[in-house]
Amino acid sequence: MKLFKMRGGVHPEARKADSSERPIRILPLPPLLHVPLQQHIGAPAKPVVRVGDKVLAGQLVGVGQGHVSAPVHAPTSGTVVAIGDHPAPHPSGLSAATVTIAPDGEGRWFEYEVPADPFALAPDDIAARAGAAGIVGLGGAAFPSSVKLDASRQSGVDTLVINGGECEPYLTCDDRIMRERASEIVTGIRLIQHAVGATRALVGIEDNKPEALAAMRAAAAATDVQIRAVPAMYPMGWEKQMIHALLGREVPAEGRSADIGVLVHNVATAWAVQQAVCQGRPLVSRIVTVSGGAVVAPCNLEVPIGAPVQALFDVCGGFRTTPARLVLGGPMMGQQIARTSVPVVKGTSGVLALTQAEIGLTRPAPCIRCSTCVRACPVGLLPLEIAARVRSDDLAGAVALGLKDCIGCGSCSYVCPSGIPLVHFFNYAKGDLAAQARSKAKQETTRKLAAERSARIERIAREREEAAAARKAAKAAKEAAARAAATTEAAA
Repeated sequence: MKLFKMRGGVHPEARKADSSERPIRILPLPPLLHVPLQQHIGAPAKPVVRVGDKVLAGQLVGVGQGHVSAPVHAPTSGTVVAIGDHPAPHPSGLSAATVTIAPDGEGRWFEYEVPADPFALAPDDIAARAGAAGIVGLGGAAFPSSVKLDASRQSGVDTLVINGGECEPYLTCDDRIMRERASEIVTGIRLIQHAVGATRALVGIEDNKPEALAAMRAAAAATDVQIRAVPAMYPMGWEKQMIHALLGREVPAEGRSADIGVLVHNVATAWAVQQAVCQGRPLVSRIVTVSGGAVVAPCNLEVPIGAPVQALFDVCGGFRTTPARLVLGGPMMGQQIARTSVPVVKGTSGVLALTQAEIGLTRPAPCIRCSTCVRACPVGLLPLEIAARVRSDDLAGAVALGLKDCIGCGSCSYVCPSGIPLVHFFNYAKGDLAAQARSKAKQETTRKLAAERSARIERIAREREEAAAARKAAKAAKEAAARAAATTEAAA
């Protein structure tokens, strides 16, 4: 199958060998699991348990609210000991609504109905089961999968693309799950294909993962799922890059892959769909890469959702030196965190403890307009020009040059010979634009409420005038009737 030439991209040092050759291990249960009610794009879940309740593994503890939302489930059996704020896995360090569970060590599961033949289910039933299981995109976006399945079926996608790129340095969780659970992944792919009615399914795996390619090809040998090797390049894990590499199709600016007839899911998401539909297991754990120069023994762990990050480092032998930076996800697009008490959530693909040498901070020099960032941008933007607009507070000019199309991959910052943190400028500008949008929406809401208040006051005044006029007319009519009656009586 022909591969299409890709635009931009970089080749950062992989640093995957420390964890890629170690089989997945199960993380021992920590004393407490902190399960956030917001682990996905959209509205947070609403708790349906109370402090003191006994729960089973897989039991619903938070129900999704609205169309774009996802439920959350208990990662293991135990007791709900708290429902309230807990530090969230976010650079801000702020707290979020969380259900805290004390495991009882028994691991008893809540029983869900399992179909005798999963492929006999109706397509919308598969999507409903994925939604009820709380499955979201495990590649990092954390978008509710059932919403994507329903939308893709309605828009009539013809191709399902499964993303096995895993281009971020250090991360090997997708590599290991493809090596060890290829059969379940292929079953999940076929279920997703059935759910959306796609005529073909392609799996793109970077060519620096030969073991994963071999395992997936063996598992898909008796099916129509096609396994394809794609060049190892960052950001191959970006869905639009993977689509272009495999199909040669371009997703329009501010558009979705469904607009060109394609649905993209991560390999771990396909595994989660298989677990939900075939085993009746909601999404209560995921594979996480624990790595970085400060970690004694990097590895991949299957982690219950809600486990504190510190528990992962402890199982890996702790730190050989004090980390200079802690990151959730990969070093290119991951989120920096300030404490290890934050929990692992559904979108946590990696936990990194990086040394000062790995960060390699340098003092930025002036831009020399070499255009290296332009050649590296996978979206085809002009990072140096956008950054210049941002520095001069010309956000409108930055938007005109494509700021909103920036995916924040960091390729431009990585290759900049002047060490300019270009992606930080873009993230700052996006945050400023979002703040302006919120302010504008607030002003519009205030204006609307003021207009409604004025209309209400005018209506009340008008009703009062009409009532007073009606009373005056009624009084005049009554007086006129009394005079007429008196005149009639006098005449008689």
